[in-house]
Amino acid sequence: MRLYLTALKPTDSVTDGFLPAAEALGCEVTILTDRPERHPYAVACDVRDPRALIDTVEHLGRPDAIFTNSDHLQAETALAAAYFGLPGKDWRACVAAKNKFLMRRELLRAGIEQVWSTRLAPGDPVPEGVPYPVVLKPREGVASEDVMLVERDLAWAVAEVRKRRPGEALVVEEYLEGPLRTLETLGDSSGVRVLGGFETTLGALPYFIEERLDWAAPDGSHEHVLGALRALGVGFGACHTEYVLTPGGPRIVEVNYRVIGDHCDFLLADVLGVPLFEWILRAHLGEPVPAVPAASGHGSAVSLVADRPGTVKDAPGAEAVTDGDVRLWHRPLRAVGDTVSLTHTNRDYLAVVRAVGPSRQAVDAAIAAYRAARPWVVE
Repeated sequence: MRLYLTALKPTDSVTDGFLPAAEALGCEVTILTDRPERHPYAVACDVRDPRALIDTVEHLGRPDAIFTNSDHLQAETALAAAYFGLPGKDWRACVAAKNKFLMRRELLRAGIEQVWSTRLAPGDPVPEGVPYPVVLKPREGVASEDVMLVERDLAWAVAEVRKRRPGEALVVEEYLEGPLRTLETLGDSSGVRVLGGFETTLGALPYFIEERLDWAAPDGSHEHVLGALRALGVGFGACHTEYVLTPGGPRIVEVNYRVIGDHCDFLLADVLGVPLFEWILRAHLGEPVPAVPAASGHGSAVSLVADRPGTVKDAPGAEAVTDGDVRLWHRPLRAVGDTVSLTHTNRDYLAVVRAVGPSRQAVDAAIAAYRAARPWVVE
């Protein structure tokens, strides 16, 4: 089986997740990327251009699957898969999910949600009558970059973001107050399977840094999210949706049409006890998604966030440890000697600690003990 995987920069999800999964499935893998020097099995290609992508694949040989886990390449990869008649996502759904303004409009048209929002193209004036508090975000941003709560003076906040993003459109939308949750889904040609979800703990406002995710059993709020995904045309393949349990009911924050990141994809596989990355690739190879087992125990992913600028003086390395009934993994994202500059985004992560065990109490105790014994030192 011949698998083409489109990518930009290397990620742990691809390097440690999808590539080993492809090998286990017996796939011949070719990575198509604009950074071939940074990937194995790589061929240079302008992957942001679906015409170039299709041309390159045709030149290299007919595919059995074309797949990406990149936020930025979903629509292009879906178009290429459709051209070759392969299982894949609807490119329209990929565009609507990525573009936060389009997402809001589609959900409004479908009568799923009414969340106030407006788009600001480069040079557009700040609108009058803004229903403060609001959230300002890039229309197609990632990793909480330049996302902030604005309680007054939207004009100042927009000017600050435009200094860093002068040619990009922004979105302003009403602030959704309540617990933040996720829903993780995986679809094949027959329908969508709910894998589960997480409760998300955020850092201090006005920023939206995800500091911790804890496994959460399926509940009634998932039906609203699934309805929203249907309205967007999202179903096939992996999807990570964030939503808020507001006093008026669940409301979508964003739809990330790929598997959850920041090592929570590995956590999801650990909690369910399934080869998740293989399952995702099998769907793109035209195979059905197996029945999803119930999770046993609890899982958490804690992001160690820098609380000051400086230099990393001491840090534990990558390791897997066992503490009683708890299995724990530490994945450093920085190294000793690195300079840390605070960005108030997920880019401030120093490391991720993920753990699975029989209960939340056991997992919490193991994570706390690990952090106390192996601290990160930034001075």
